This record gives sequence, structure tokens and C-alpha cells, in this order.
Amino acid sequence: MKLLILQHTDGEHPAAFTGQIALARDDATIVRLHRGEIIPDLALFDAMLVMGGPMDVWEEDTHPWLVAEKRAIANWVGTGRPYLGVCLGHQLLVEAMGGRCRKMDRPEVGVFPIQLSEAGLVAPIFTGLPNPLRVMQWHGVEADVLPADTTLLASNAACRAQAIRVGTRAWGVQFHPEIDEGLLSFWMGDPANRAAAIDWLGSAQAADEFAADSAAHVPMAARQTAALYSGLRAAI
Repeated sequence: MKLLILQHTDGEHPAAFTGQIALARDDATIVRLHRGEIIPDLALFDAMLVMGGPMDVWEEDTHPWLVAEKRAIANWVGTGRPYLGVCLGHQLLVEAMGGRCRKMDRPEVGVFPIQLSEAGLVAPIFTGLPNPLRVMQWHGVEADVLPADTTLLASNAACRAQAIRVGTRAWGVQFHPEIDEGLLSFWMGDPANRAAAIDWLGSAQAADEFAADSAAHVPMAARQTAALYSGLRAAI
């Protein structure tokens, strides 16, 4: 499989997906949009993986490459090709396909359970995973209005659209399944990230507890990454 990965910041890279790509012997091309790299000819690829990022989905003046990215996603998903979006990639799927995202009243930061819907229980991206499913969250934006032809796959009280399917082969997850020990160390070792966690959670102690909970969650996150990637490949 030839996989196109769209990345928005150095800190939110494919991480645990990298091992799944290698295990499947797939060919991945990473486009670092924040560095000015251009999205290549979409016809060259079989599936698209879109990662997270600290920017908001509507910040096109600050990040003008978001315009071309949304256009590419709309083209890709509109022609029925397999897509998986993580966090910002989930929100970009919503906006590109005619939905709308908004700032949350309170950011969702931590390891929390989500509930799979009936459709989520049989979704290929969740095969073999428990319900409820504990996931790692770090977001202050959520999908408010979902696109037409969207199926809700998972929810919780803090955020209704935790996982969706748009059409038949495009999926978005609001949480971070890709975390591994290296990524967590990078995130929490960055002063800006740590300051954001303290601000959102209210104290340095809460931020440290979040980091510890997330580190303990890495084995389950690895299972989630494997299931998501397997489901994406099966859609080819």
C-alpha cells in the first residue's frame, strides 16, 4: 500500500503508526505542511493518514496551507478513498466535507473512556478493542455540525463526536491512538506543551498526573493504533 501522511508540526508525527507501516511493508510518504512541503499528486496513493497539530482548523490566515489541505481531503474522500484522521485530522475531515468545528467550553485533556455506538462495535477500525474504550485526549476543539452521510462511531459526555465515519471509507478519531513513550516524552518535555497542560488542567501536579496516566496508557494505545491501521488497510 502507498500511504500519504499529512503532518502539521514536528511534534505530532506518525509515532506508533510507524511500526504498523513497517510491519505491513507499506510505502509511506510524509508531507510536512508546516515546513512548506506541497501535497503531491493524489493519484499516486492508496490511503491517506492525517495527523494532529496545535493549530485550529479555521486558522487559515496563520496557516494558509490549510486551504489546500482541506481541498485535497475533500477531493480524496469525495472519491471514496480510504482516509484516517487523528485529532486535527479528524476535525479537518469534518470541515472539508461540509461540517463545522468549534471551541469547546472546556478542553478535554487526559485518559478517559469513550463509548462505542452500535456502528462502532462493528467498525473495522475498532476490531478487537474493548467497549468502553479508554483513549488519550488532548484537544480544545470539537466537531459541532457533522457532514452529511456521517455515522457516529463513539462518544462521551465531554465530546459527542469521538469517532466518525464519513461515507463508507473515511474515518476520524478525536483522540490520540498514536502515542508511544518517545512521543509522550517529547510532548511533555516541551515547555510550551507543559505550560498548556498546566493551564488547561489547572496545576503542575495535574499535568504530571496526566503525563503518568498517558505513559501507563501506551500499551492500550498501541492496540488502538494497530486496529485503526488494519481497518484502513482493509478498506483498500
